Amino acid sequence: MKKFKGFTRTNFIKNLSGFTLIELLIVIALLGALAAGLLAAIDPFEQLKKGTDTSIRGQAESLYNATIAYYAQRAQLPTGLASGVTYTASNLGNVISDLAAAGELKADFFDLAGIGKLSKIIVNVPNSESIVVCYTPQSKAFRNDQYTKYDFTGLTIADCPGSAGCYQCFK
Repeated sequence: MKKFKGFTRTNFIKNLSGFTLIELLIVIALLGALAAGLLAAIDPFEQLKKGTDTSIRGQAESLYNATIAYYAQRAQLPTGLASGVTYTASNLGNVISDLAAAGELKADFFDLAGIGKLSKIIVNVPNSESIVVCYTPQSKAFRNDQYTKYDFTGLTIADCPGSAGCYQCFK
């Protein structure tokens, strides 16, 4: 073997070799642990639930405000809302159409909101002069919110945030 400035060919090749398998496994394990920690901190499913809750809350608020505006102009609730009855918003197609025709809701509100989200909105009509629109939050952040304190009729429940059967309501 020829010597090249104190190195033999075998030594030169050994000195140029890359990382060992053990070193690579350690780095991969560390990166995996960091990725798992980041995923746990972000919790993508919770983020999806927050987005859905925000959307449903906006639709519930729009429906409530439209109904109140309709009542303010006509001194009556839209046809199809009977006193003492509880509905899901997905069953209020005619009421939503009346509100849209009166200019209180967008014409395509029912289509934009979607039957799945509207089915999560509860509309309670305690009497001929008032309405309560509620939904059950799915995300932890919304369930523990200070406004999640009602039953589906709009009555306040003591120590409600975070427990099952608690709603956010517009009344």
